[in-house]
Parts: sequence; structure tokens; C-alpha cells
Amino acid sequence: MVFKVFYQENPSEIPVREDTKSLYMEAESVRQVRKTLADRNINIEFIQPLDEEHLAYEQQSEHYKLEQAK
Repeated sequence: MVFKVFYQENPSEIPVREDTKSLYMEAESVRQVRKTLADRNINIEFIQPLDEEHLAYEQQSEHYKLEQAK
């Protein structure tokens, strides 16, 4: 399954919508996504599972780059 992860690059600052970034990760579960990203110094705001239609839409973006969970 593919998940879209919304995050802030600086975990010590208050989240600001304009600074929210996203990445896409293929994993079995939200838990696996969190475990894979645990070593990055980011503040995860939300992890959204993508259904087929939403994924097809996201794949059209120039920012779409799929990462694999460990």
C-alpha cells in the first residue's frame, strides 16, 4: 500500500501549514512507515493511506517520488 506522509522538517518548531511537506512511501502499515522514518529528524503530522484513485492523481504530480519502507 502507498501512504502519503505530511511532515515538518524542523520537529522543534510549531507546525505551520505553509511549511508542511509530503513524501510517498510504500509499506505494509502505518506502523512500518513510522518505523522507517524514525531515524529522520522530522515531525510527522499525518499519514494518509492512498486508495487507487487518489494514488493515480498524486502520481501526476512532478513531486511524486515513491520511497520503499525498510
